[in-house]
Amino acid sequence: MKQSIVHIALVVKDYDEAIAFYTKKLNFDLIEDTYQPEQDKRWVVIAPPNSSGTTILLARASKPEQEEYIGNQTGGRVFLFLNSDDFWRDYNKMTASGIEFVREPKSTDYGTVAVFKDLYGNLWDLLELHPEHPIAKRME
Repeated sequence: MKQSIVHIALVVKDYDEAIAFYTKKLNFDLIEDTYQPEQDKRWVVIAPPNSSGTTILLARASKPEQEEYIGNQTGGRVFLFLNSDDFWRDYNKMTASGIEFVREPKSTDYGTVAVFKDLYGNLWDLLELHPEHPIAKRME
């Protein structure tokens, strides 16, 4: 049996501002942006450049209950983990483009990591895993 997680939904306030942030500031690729008239919504999928794994579905909040979770989908914990093949290249590009880091870079037993906020305040890890880390080996 082979299974995989295809998308993770990220609740956003506005499709276009989210697309602009992720494609311009984080250099993500816009994979799909399709209008669905029967539901009056868009199917917007993004992914990090050259990624072949899970993608992010930008899901505009459609109810007040959903709006409450924009920027805080995990109660203040780091929500998403962006692995890089060159931590310092990406860290420097991100800081130059105005990304706010809330925890400075540090070396750990699993790699190099820093925490940043997206446009709504969700927390992300930017990390570069050590090559011997079990997840890094799975990505080879």
